[in-house]
Amino acid sequence: MIRNPQRPGPMPYHRYRPFQDRVHVPEFDRRWPGARLERAPLWVPVDLRDGNQALAEPMDTDRKQRFFELLVRTGFKEIEVGYPSASRADFDFVRHLADRVASGAVPEDVTPVVFTPARPDLIERTFESLDGLPRTVVHLYIATSPVWRETVLGRDRAEVRRTVQEAATLMARLAEARPGADIRFQFSPETFNLTEPDFVLELCDGLTELWDASPDRPVTHNLPATVEISTPNVYADQIEYMHRHLARRDSVILSVHPHNDRGTGVACAELAVLAGAQRVEGCLFGNGERTGNVDLVTLALNLYAQGVDPMLDLSDIDAVRDVVEYCNRIPVHPRHPYVGDLVHTAFSGTHQDAISKGLARHAKDAAEAGIPPDLAPWNVPYLPLDPADLGRGYEAVIRVNSQSGKGGVAHLLRTHHGLDLPERMRPEVSRAVQAVTDDSGGEATPDDLHAIFRAAYLEPGRGSGPVALESWSTDRDAAGEHRFTCVLRVGDRTAPAEGKGNGPLSALADALTRAEVTGPVDVLDFSEHAVSTGSAGEAAAYAECRVGDRSAWGAGLDTSVLTASVQAVLSAVNRTYAA
Repeated sequence: MIRNPQRPGPMPYHRYRPFQDRVHVPEFDRRWPGARLERAPLWVPVDLRDGNQALAEPMDTDRKQRFFELLVRTGFKEIEVGYPSASRADFDFVRHLADRVASGAVPEDVTPVVFTPARPDLIERTFESLDGLPRTVVHLYIATSPVWRETVLGRDRAEVRRTVQEAATLMARLAEARPGADIRFQFSPETFNLTEPDFVLELCDGLTELWDASPDRPVTHNLPATVEISTPNVYADQIEYMHRHLARRDSVILSVHPHNDRGTGVACAELAVLAGAQRVEGCLFGNGERTGNVDLVTLALNLYAQGVDPMLDLSDIDAVRDVVEYCNRIPVHPRHPYVGDLVHTAFSGTHQDAISKGLARHAKDAAEAGIPPDLAPWNVPYLPLDPADLGRGYEAVIRVNSQSGKGGVAHLLRTHHGLDLPERMRPEVSRAVQAVTDDSGGEATPDDLHAIFRAAYLEPGRGSGPVALESWSTDRDAAGEHRFTCVLRVGDRTAPAEGKGNGPLSALADALTRAEVTGPVDVLDFSEHAVSTGSAGEAAAYAECRVGDRSAWGAGLDTSVLTASVQAVLSAVNRTYAA
């Protein structure tokens, strides 16, 4: 173990307290472990506010507009658009949307959300930004946990409660002064997961009453895991406790806002929905302060992969990523769930073999059922969902390097070059590829694989090997016996040769055996097929031959099936001869 030279002993774990020493979670008969995720919650992206606050270079109006348009196209119905009192840029963007309502900048089914702290002057500034917007949610927040009250705010519970009540009263009055606008309210007890449950209930229930929430005009209570402090099940317990104890529950939209400090933001959100949450705030691909907000794309596609409608359109996920990367100026990691460049890619030989067989089985099952493959039930190993559903092709699903095996090599040669290698030939071809990738240390593209295959298996049958045919012909007598007549070249020497057999290839093998240039030749296995890509009318042939006590595979490619077959036998002979 490497030690910090300034701290030679173990890491000082004793400095930190477990969650149970920091917040009390009442005992109750939890029900969320038996619940199931059967429908999507209301997704609320906070990229334009919370995500924007985390950027080294916050978005300008143009980038915010582009991001907002992406969120609308994707299907979000509530979108947090800014923190108008925090900066001129945020204020201006809300005004930008308000000034363009008449031109359709804010669709009728989309509600902007604005964020404000519990300060009268900032609340008034926030409401100034809303003039002209037909619908909004005004999101009030204040930190409520003991450490924030004591260290940051310098207020006790009564003072925090009074601050919240005064702020909420001002919000109600300012909303009433705009009778033509549909303004609803949201409250976040920031650092909820570190706050005493009875205090959160007191604050939330007080606002539900003050704002006179009703089923047709509910209030949103948003309960953030502002900084993760526990395993996700504890957050689920906290959410379910609130879900079952909030007053006028049918008049409350219970929302969650998990961050990702422990790397469990997605799990927290999913368990919170099981526990009664109806709304989830987060960012696309997990941007946000510290380790980020929960990733809404991952959450939505997790549902999708379980057969649940995510209520979002992510069918062109690369286009979504392009906009997010442009606006945030932060790249998405290649291993990020669902969207990363490598998430559908297998380099490992065993994985490649399973995927290749799974894709072939999927196509076969779809054909037998008489339905298009893109509508057939999906059950392919190592791919939790069909990359095509996200606008991805299959080109990057299998990629080959020194870790890869026969299945991956065969898959790429088949899908990119139409060469369907016999099962027994694949290990030998894989070894030829691995010899190259071991030396290079890099990846072999489909074209690289074809070049390796061509050099190792096709060229030896086309005259480049030590044994070649200067000329050849076949015929068959009345009894059905085949005769193969040729001029053999072995090194610099040429000689005529002739053989007989029950087919052209057995006659060729007999001719090679009689010429005594290589030893007895036997064709052990043979197959051929039409090539599905490349030049029209080409055929591929594969032959395994034993020459003396050695055996090898060869391949041929030609517009003539017979010529391709002769090349395959000659290739196999040359490969044993070279060995």
